[in-house]
Amino acid sequence: MRLTRRSFLKSSAAALAGAALAPRSWSQVPSANSAVRVAVLGLNGRGRNHLQSVAACRGARLVALCDPDSAVLARAKHLAGDHVATYRDLREVLESRDIDAITIATPNHWHALAGIWACQAGKDVYVEKPVCHNVWEGRQLVAAAAKYGRIVQAGMQIRSGEGLQEAVAWVRAGNLGPIKVSRGFCYKRRDSIGKVAATPPPPPTVDLNLWCGPAPLAAPHRARFHYDWHWQWPTGNGDLGNQGIHQMDVARWFLGEPGLPPRTLSVGGRLGYVDDGETPNTHVILHDYAAAPLIFEVRGLPSAAAQATVHADPALAGAATAHALAATMDKYRGVSIGNVIECEGGSVIIADYFTARAYDRHGKLIREFKGRDRHMQNFIDAVHSRRAADLYGPVAEGNVSSSLCHLGNISHQAGTTRPEDEIRAKIRGDAGFAEACGRMLEHLHRNHIDLARTPLTFGEPLALAGNRFTGPDAARPNALLKGTYREPFVVPELEA
Repeated sequence: MRLTRRSFLKSSAAALAGAALAPRSWSQVPSANSAVRVAVLGLNGRGRNHLQSVAACRGARLVALCDPDSAVLARAKHLAGDHVATYRDLREVLESRDIDAITIATPNHWHALAGIWACQAGKDVYVEKPVCHNVWEGRQLVAAAAKYGRIVQAGMQIRSGEGLQEAVAWVRAGNLGPIKVSRGFCYKRRDSIGKVAATPPPPPTVDLNLWCGPAPLAAPHRARFHYDWHWQWPTGNGDLGNQGIHQMDVARWFLGEPGLPPRTLSVGGRLGYVDDGETPNTHVILHDYAAAPLIFEVRGLPSAAAQATVHADPALAGAATAHALAATMDKYRGVSIGNVIECEGGSVIIADYFTARAYDRHGKLIREFKGRDRHMQNFIDAVHSRRAADLYGPVAEGNVSSSLCHLGNISHQAGTTRPEDEIRAKIRGDAGFAEACGRMLEHLHRNHIDLARTPLTFGEPLALAGNRFTGPDAARPNALLKGTYREPFVVPELEA
């Protein structure tokens, strides 16, 4: 979405007017002098949304911006106004006594370290999803929030919607009977990021050392510097940890599971094109919880190959038509990005962030739940009250759901390619997982993917005991639980 200064101010003013009508969590709105002074770190993508959200919050003031790309920083300052301070190094932000809280919308590899450093500096934190780049560092962020007594909110805004809160409580109360399977979906079109022969230099406006931070110091091997970090392992977690973390969290939320599953399995691959991306664009994950399985699906290809052909050759149709066809995605019970909670007595369908519909077993609509995004305001309220229990998305919850995404990726990274028939045979004993993988295979066949030439990866079956995997082949997945860091950007160990 193109964000101009006019649309930024208009959106912020509208949201602020709506917030004035909402119930207040303290007797009066603090004066400007007592407002929470907020800095936004990372100003592309979600960071632009943070600018608007913070500006719209009562009891908060946007006072600083930080980004290692001076061009991105300049654009954000133009939107926010001349009154805000600007920084390229987040360590200078954390040293400032004029800043009370930070929001983190950096690439994933910076999330945990920036949050931990902020806690150590006495700042409160709103950190985007996933809250960490790997399982181990997520635990360190949770430990930092507790050790330093900070308010740390995970950016899983769906949890702030009163409609979804009500729907979760309604299902957990048994109104549809026990959950049979909790499903999450990320069917979101993702084009190839291209393939370059030589590594391009970073944009001249980027401080590469600050941008890389905890990751290896190297210019990324891809055509587009920004955003496509999502699809490479040193900095991103694929769509499972990008869009998918939202729906993974909702699926676990309905189940009421407080921790990680004893068993995880995945099947997937990067299919349909050859590019510089590394993360799967097609992926099915099973988290085998005791009460009911959580099954998650990622699809980045369109619903059929003909649409991809039209997209590749706009001369076959009008440009607008070609784009629309190429973006057409599969749906499961009307859902492309969302959740389906299947229960013995019916189901709940969540097809957008803040609306849920409950149906009986005959498909009759019996209840609807609606809400709105209150997440950033909830964070600011909790900063004022100092009651971490009031947070809609406490970092401990964000860490568990983020780790579910990491487990799916670890299974994939530690897995091996297998022929289609062998994969079908291996998963036959897990009926729900086999059914989801079967639909995935049909989807790939519709896209004319030759699995003999580019086979799927059968993920390493993961058996988790405590904080480690067990079994004869556990060495490689265990090595993927934690990253490697370079000085001085080292995630501190606060919990073993």
